[in-house]
Amino acid sequence: MKTFRLKRGLLAPFIVCCLIALFTAGCSTGGEAKEGAAAQAGSGDSSTPAQQEEVRTIQHSMGTAEMKGTPKNIVVLEWTYAEDLIALGIQPKGVADVEGYKKYVNAQPGLSADVIDVGTRQEPSLELITSLKPDLIIAENFRVKDTYEQLKAIAPTVVFDNYSKEASQDQYATMENSFRTIADIVGKKEEGEKVLADVQATFDDAKAKLKASGKEHVKYALIQGFSNQDAAVMLLYSDNSIAAGALKRAGFENAYQPNPLPEDGYAKTTVESLVPVQDANLLYVVQDDDNIIEKQMKNNAVWNGLHFVKEQQTYPLGGDMWVYGGPLSAKILVDKAVSLLTQ
Repeated sequence: MKTFRLKRGLLAPFIVCCLIALFTAGCSTGGEAKEGAAAQAGSGDSSTPAQQEEVRTIQHSMGTAEMKGTPKNIVVLEWTYAEDLIALGIQPKGVADVEGYKKYVNAQPGLSADVIDVGTRQEPSLELITSLKPDLIIAENFRVKDTYEQLKAIAPTVVFDNYSKEASQDQYATMENSFRTIADIVGKKEEGEKVLADVQATFDDAKAKLKASGKEHVKYALIQGFSNQDAAVMLLYSDNSIAAGALKRAGFENAYQPNPLPEDGYAKTTVESLVPVQDANLLYVVQDDDNIIEKQMKNNAVWNGLHFVKEQQTYPLGGDMWVYGGPLSAKILVDKAVSLLTQ
């Protein structure tokens, strides 16, 4: 095969010609690239697919919500879901009834000082919510049936229905599912699983402590008490409630076993209805400024005749024990119950 070589005298001109050709091609390509970029800008989308924020469709109890990217400014209209966000290390931008949350929910950490109060849970301020420019609103179904259309016009709105007939069969499991959904929405799935694993560790530890103290499968009844027109009202919680569900998973045995289970997870009752559970330990939640145990029940003959009263087996959980809470509240409830019943 013949090999062609340039004569030394022709080599320099040849190299110069090659360089000129390469420079010309580069300029032509650059011009085409600029035209392509201009065309993309003209179409309103100059980002590459990798740079575009993912749009997700979230199914919820009142429809669907489309969200672009990960929400940062979140308004929450139910305390349980505010607690869920905090458990994931996120402070909401706004919460319904901040003062009520601080009074009734003892989960830590609490709401930060800059969280905005957006009105009541029943009637949040749509104007105030709009001013916060949220990229996500989280709510409970029964509270927003009349305002959902207005809320979703402000921002993508995810509505849970934790008290539907189906969900109420096991409100604790429903609470966990809602928590996982929220963790997924805010990009904290791994952190969410760690939170739930920590709760399970608390339950396992509670079982061990109850067994060590001879209180394995200890029987209890749980009530929340308050007054209505100065008359004592008691809510007696069944195993399908969030609170009793947490206690059951931690090794406690509920003395109140209605059939069928009440859809709300509790029965509104009177002191006379506590007679069937009087041999158990009574755990109760009352407010300091509305303490029916020390007021209405103090001179009540039926109350004073109950076995757990006579045997001093009644245990206050504190007015800020939130029995409708998320994983943080579940841990606090179980730890407090173990402490009271093993002392």
